[in-house]
Amino acid sequence: MVNSTLPYFVLSAYLQLGSVRYLLVFCMALIYAVILVLNSFLVVLILLSRSIHEPMYLLLCSLFVNELYGSGGIFPFLLLQLPLDVHLVSVPFCFVQIFCIYTYGNVEFGTLALMAYDRYLAICCPLQYHTRMSLHRAGVLVLLVWFYSFLKFSIGLALSLRLTYCGNNLYSVYCHNYLVAKLACYGNTVNNIYGLFGVVLTVLVPLAPIFFSYVCILRICYTGSRQTRQKALSTCAPHLVSLLNFTFGSCFEILQSRFDTSVLSGFMRVLFSLYFLMFQLLLNPLIYGLQLRSIRQATRCLLNPVRSSGDNEQHKSQFVPFPLL
Repeated sequence: MVNSTLPYFVLSAYLQLGSVRYLLVFCMALIYAVILVLNSFLVVLILLSRSIHEPMYLLLCSLFVNELYGSGGIFPFLLLQLPLDVHLVSVPFCFVQIFCIYTYGNVEFGTLALMAYDRYLAICCPLQYHTRMSLHRAGVLVLLVWFYSFLKFSIGLALSLRLTYCGNNLYSVYCHNYLVAKLACYGNTVNNIYGLFGVVLTVLVPLAPIFFSYVCILRICYTGSRQTRQKALSTCAPHLVSLLNFTFGSCFEILQSRFDTSVLSGFMRVLFSLYFLMFQLLLNPLIYGLQLRSIRQATRCLLNPVRSSGDNEQHKSQFVPFPLL
């Protein structure tokens, strides 16, 4: 079966779910609704609340927009596939989904790296924070992360589109670029090299500034005052939870696609894939929306416009680079 006549791919991993897939439809529909409502609300909140027009919240806004973008490429497809008995996906849509999921992952890691750098400047260089991380500079960095992600995976997508495929069975619940490339009859050496190179750029490169930032932050925690330690730990806690969760899910998906994970049952492998696709999208708006005091205060001001002017001015006068939760 060649590329020109290949009409669809078969997603055979859904067969491992059995009758539990009907329960998953309800759960995932509920999760998707919560993701849409929370992330949309937080994006609107940050845009409308002038009191939190700071670099940290611009980075958070980019993170929430990315959750909406990633969930749009994942959840509608899963909700359509789960109740079906035959799990087919057209070749063009499969590549569109690959592009969406992979760019989402790259933007997520890039934004988390920027947030780690922002926290490093706020905690380790507080007097220079507003000169080294201005709102304009943060906006430029966010645009670079999005542009770089779309450019990198446009190249990867172009390499996959040129291949000729001799099979159409994908053991996955969504289209995966590496699994698609493995179905090629020949000529996928370049794709494998570029894919490995892309994994390094997507995962290891962002982890380098993250690791550097937190080494410096930990040094401040051990050498600074008790109040400094409390502020540093409280403002970094949501970021660390988000980072560790996404890193774990991403690494498992990379290992699962490239190495033999038959030691796990097929059902467990599907559940881990669903964990990677779902939990990060729900976790970020919950930990940032519920834990950051400035977000809670901006929400109260937005819902109570009579008091918003005075509250905003008070919040501005009390703003510090790394506020307590």
